[in-house]
Amino acid sequence: MERLGRDAPLPEEMQGRWIDVKDPTSELIVQDGEVTCFGKAVAYDYKLIDKEDGALCVSLKIDDQANEDTFQRANVTELVITPEGDFHAYNVKFASQFKPAESYPNNG
Repeated sequence: MERLGRDAPLPEEMQGRWIDVKDPTSELIVQDGEVTCFGKAVAYDYKLIDKEDGALCVSLKIDDQANEDTFQRANVTELVITPEGDFHAYNVKFASQFKPAESYPNNG
């Protein structure tokens, strides 16, 4: 597992603009080290990047353990690309699957 600061880019496979498969009005944007989900930038301190059973996994974390629960509930905290190429984002309250924005007419 690799720990990287916020300024380090997320994996190339996750870069770009993504649309929620169940709600085409919702998007996830990954640009370098920044993550914006549902119109809100994720204010994280560092990320953990790992490969698990062929899946590329990124966990967004904060240094302030006292506010960890609040952070986990208010932000997307996990990004996963499965071995099949599906992109998922989730936290303790929700999970969504995303497709590249250019795969949706009128959105790319």
